[in-house]
Amino acid sequence: MSDHLAERLQVLEDIEAIRKLKALYCAACDDDHNPDKLGELFAEDAVWEASSMGKAEGRVAIQKMLGDLGKSGVIRNSAHNVFNPIIEVDGDTASGHWRLIMLYTGIYPNGELHYSRIIGWYNERYARIDGRWQFTSLYCEVEEAAPYRLAEDQSAAETSA
Repeated sequence: MSDHLAERLQVLEDIEAIRKLKALYCAACDDDHNPDKLGELFAEDAVWEASSMGKAEGRVAIQKMLGDLGKSGVIRNSAHNVFNPIIEVDGDTASGHWRLIMLYTGIYPNGELHYSRIIGWYNERYARIDGRWQFTSLYCEVEEAAPYRLAEDQSAAETSA
């Protein structure tokens, strides 16, 4: 195989590994923001930030911030849907841009459920560390957030079922 072909193949394999990294991130978030699963996806000195939620610097801080979301009920159940990735690989570093639609259920302080949706995007940086891709920075911009179903609709659906 020519060097040029081998380089092109490596870029495609790297892009696929980064897609898998993002899928693992979404799955861990949808698993009550599981801090154990999330932690291994981030470099030790990574930065996680969301326009509506704040910023965490370092793997341990990221695990705590995201793990607290699951424990608090702020986001009780979620479905992250990411698509339209643009991934650029440059050796052992890369960047990515993804669109996001997320549906989630949360709990208000009074115990009442709310059903919300988010539309936004991610800008990310990655590095190959010890042979595997990890996030070095993840930024999520929430463009829009709104309810997608009212609690009364849920009560009516449960009553008629």
